[in-house]
Amino acid sequence: MKINEMLTIQKSPTLEDLRKGCEKAKPKAQRELYNKLAPKMLGVCLRYIKDKAEAEHVMVGGFVKVFEKIKQFSGEGSFEGWIRRIIVNEALMYIRKNQSMTLAVEVEEVDFQLDYGAFESSLIAEDLIDLIQDLPIGYKTVFNLYAIEGYNHAEIAEKLDITESTSKSQLSRARKMLQKKLYELETAELKNIGNHGSGE
Repeated sequence: MKINEMLTIQKSPTLEDLRKGCEKAKPKAQRELYNKLAPKMLGVCLRYIKDKAEAEHVMVGGFVKVFEKIKQFSGEGSFEGWIRRIIVNEALMYIRKNQSMTLAVEVEEVDFQLDYGAFESSLIAEDLIDLIQDLPIGYKTVFNLYAIEGYNHAEIAEKLDITESTSKSQLSRARKMLQKKLYELETAELKNIGNHGSGE
């Protein structure tokens, strides 16, 4: 009996359990949902907002919205994905209010012949996250929405109040800049390896 009781005590609530608890506005369920997903959602915010304190502030605001709107979750698709979309929207609102996002780019200036496949397959996840942070805000926002969140250009255009062609040009330029930065990183790393080898 004691073993069964221990197993019951140790059983972690599922996201579905927490969702139901949050629908009833139970503080314990809200706290557990926050603790479970906050690290991941902070990572989402940091892809858009470089300053960690600001990113945390946006994330907390996002969770407040989650708790306010939780009864609007239809039950279709992933609950975590629904939360993530709210967090992303909060990050976009922050960017629109606090940062100058230059998105006006002439489409004809962009090189659309870039070998995206070769570029993406060569990226290491950690390198990509660091490099994304250094992109201009417009490039970074569109790249995140398209390549990481999975929005199409029509959806991005609507979210950012731009044209689809502008979204495409921002993505193309972001990828091109990332490819250049990654190439520079790899070249520098190979040079360091060569220098160490010759010094030994």
